[in-house]
Amino acid sequence: MIIITILIALLVFLIVILVHEFGHFAVAKLVGIKVNEFAVGMGPKLFQKQKGETLYTFRILPVGGYCAMEGEDEESNDPRSFVNAKWYNKIFVLIAGASMNFFLALILLIGVGFFVGQPNTTIKDFTDSSTAKLSGLEIGDKIIKVNSVNIKKWEDISNEISKADDIFNITVDRDGEIISYSVEKKDNKIGIYPDNDKTLGSAISYGLSSFAMVFNEMIKFLKMVFTGGISLKDVSGPVGIVSTIGDAAKIGFGYLIMLAAFININVGFFNLLPIPALDGSKVLVTILEKIRGKRFNQNVLGYINLAGFAFLILLIIVVTLKDIGIIK
Repeated sequence: MIIITILIALLVFLIVILVHEFGHFAVAKLVGIKVNEFAVGMGPKLFQKQKGETLYTFRILPVGGYCAMEGEDEESNDPRSFVNAKWYNKIFVLIAGASMNFFLALILLIGVGFFVGQPNTTIKDFTDSSTAKLSGLEIGDKIIKVNSVNIKKWEDISNEISKADDIFNITVDRDGEIISYSVEKKDNKIGIYPDNDKTLGSAISYGLSSFAMVFNEMIKFLKMVFTGGISLKDVSGPVGIVSTIGDAAKIGFGYLIMLAAFININVGFFNLLPIPALDGSKVLVTILEKIRGKRFNQNVLGYINLAGFAFLILLIIVVTLKDIGIIK
């Protein structure tokens, strides 16, 4: 099982990184920036094909890929190099990677919403010990009120039941007839299962709301990093993520797709942070160069990015050691 988990994790990582790099590649081509190589995988080359000015390669390690643009990290006299491109085209190229991750995440979440469905307020079934069924509620009833509070979505039902007294009122719409029942809860539950909407509209709504929720959690996480609310135990590295992917795969394909979407959002968000070696820092440098009217020394920027890359590698190593229990 561990081999299958690792293979699934490698596939997820490969897709996430390739989608990111393809974003850079596609927009670079679109705005006329020269791309020297587009690689699938890392390490020694297994296969290569030159098409026009770009070398397309497949490499031995299935752990990502890269888009090597002319003059991206060094000086170049080529008028079509990244370093000589218009400032706004540079920004378009730099944010394209994260944008593709966000786009893929949204598509995956909409897919989950469409095929799995989004819970609505109609009762689909009851548990064996359902107090709602004992009170007279029936399959197909649409819950419209808990006590005096109007119900719009499934989450509203859970929220209002948790706030209600042990015995409370539920109002339902049964084939156009409005009926109220007195229901007793046990452990804040009344034993009902929701029906699911599987329409395109509900799927898009689910995808957008889920995307917004994860993105908002990333912003909260970032704030907690700066306020000291996050410790090492709250962060997962490659080993922790592989374990999480394995758990999701065991639960079901839908959970695995949702996790892949969340990883895409995390990668896109993280890449836009102004940390040296990441796309966000390059966007910041491009904006500062536009403001000051001249470019920074590319060699100096190269050393700064190298330091940033070394920091990220060190962080990954430390978090990985935490994941496998060597450090606490």
